[in-house]
Amino acid sequence: MARLVRHPLKENDRGFFTQIDELVAKADNPAVPWRVTLARHALEQECPDAGSDWPLHDEGLTREDLTEQPYFTIDGEKTRDMDDALHVVARPEGGWQLSVAIADPTAYVEEGHAADLEARVRAFTVYLPGQNVTMLPEQLADDLCSLWEGQERPALACTLNINADGSLGDYRFFAANVKSHAKLVYERVSDWIEGQGDWAPADTIAEQLHALRELTEARTAWRNEHALVFKDRPDYVFDLDEAGNVLGIHTEDRRIANRMIEESMIAANACCADFLASHIGHGIFNVHRAFEPEKAEAAQEFLATQEIEVAQEALTELAHYKELKRALESRDDAWLDARLRRFQGFTSMSAQPGPHFGLGLPAYATWTSPIRKYGDMVNHRLIKRVLKGEQAPAEASQQLTEQLTERRRLNRMAERDVKDWLYVRYLTPAAQNQDTFDAEIMAINRGGMRVRLIENGATAFVPAPLMHSDRDKVVIDDKEGRIQIEGEERFKLGDSLRVSLTEAREETRSLVAKPAA
Repeated sequence: MARLVRHPLKENDRGFFTQIDELVAKADNPAVPWRVTLARHALEQECPDAGSDWPLHDEGLTREDLTEQPYFTIDGEKTRDMDDALHVVARPEGGWQLSVAIADPTAYVEEGHAADLEARVRAFTVYLPGQNVTMLPEQLADDLCSLWEGQERPALACTLNINADGSLGDYRFFAANVKSHAKLVYERVSDWIEGQGDWAPADTIAEQLHALRELTEARTAWRNEHALVFKDRPDYVFDLDEAGNVLGIHTEDRRIANRMIEESMIAANACCADFLASHIGHGIFNVHRAFEPEKAEAAQEFLATQEIEVAQEALTELAHYKELKRALESRDDAWLDARLRRFQGFTSMSAQPGPHFGLGLPAYATWTSPIRKYGDMVNHRLIKRVLKGEQAPAEASQQLTEQLTERRRLNRMAERDVKDWLYVRYLTPAAQNQDTFDAEIMAINRGGMRVRLIENGATAFVPAPLMHSDRDKVVIDDKEGRIQIEGEERFKLGDSLRVSLTEAREETRSLVAKPAA
């Protein structure tokens, strides 16, 4: 890390002077991709220091004893910070009762404690391939708070009724002590439900998994009709050795077990948003408006060029937007989807309730990941205030919500950058051999197009000179996302194609490709 102390201002003066402040890593250190990326984004390199004494702080809070109820967790095989456990039963009158028990780090970390102040700065646990940098001390994140099988843990819980049609009914928040009766793994649960593999859960858990699957299908159907559901995309997982070398990359599709947990968390977070809005009026909410007002008019004009006439309310009001979104998805037009994304906004954190257009919900506030998200810890404390009958504090400052939004952005950039570095290292032999891959076009700019390799999720750039030997015969319309070669349209956003890797540049962490012959 260095500071620029002199910049050349005079013509023909090329003197830069810097002062070196800190050594990040030696060039031959295997951890260079992680160390350099975290330093570049000014993120912490290590987990926070742990204290040795973590007494419970439960003053004025009554906890229900649920340790005999067979709660269970479903996570990745290597997950250590397990923050949600479930218990589900089918109701005699139809529908289901779902109980969501969430780890309770605020039972140990008081507001203003050193660990709390540090968590506030970090805002999130940083998840990188092969390394996590936790928001809370590992002693809390991976041990005292984590809902390990057979261990009694303090929890904040919500029991909610889900009707047979998938709609949400009544709910109740309360504090509890819980004990997970089974640590389940996504792949094994999905295999078992689909009749594959030789693993099987205990009978008390098996009955719940069948009920949870039925609940999930009903809830997904309800959200498809009344809200919105994201399209499933596979996750790409790096298999690394101890030195950080990539042994392989495999895809993890969002199978039924993943969807079961996802639907449970979305339902619980929708209840949290309603609870905070009705009892306190503020909290930490995830707000997403599909189109900011200044871009809505441009989006409306673009849709008109595609013979899609919509009123501006369809872009700015949730009820109308849901109808538009479903209509657009029914067209299954990858180019249209990609072009429209140019006008769309991002999710931000807000102290005030607001709509989440991506989910199609009037409000959304997460509380289900307090081990890894500081905003969820804030919401836990607010829920506890209501449970104890205490007056709610002033709403979170704009500075905090902006801090949470910015740190989430930096974390995602860091994850992307480490992956880009590992992709280059892994695919260098493929570039040397000019191996061919199926790909899809993600972006088009004046210099060429960016594609994603379907097999492993890597992104590569296809420069215009590699599309045709005569650059003048390549016409790129980056605004429309279309490329003509010799007067004929050859590529557009969202298209599938085959490409051959030509270069893997570690100094810029970039891959270069050309259209396959």
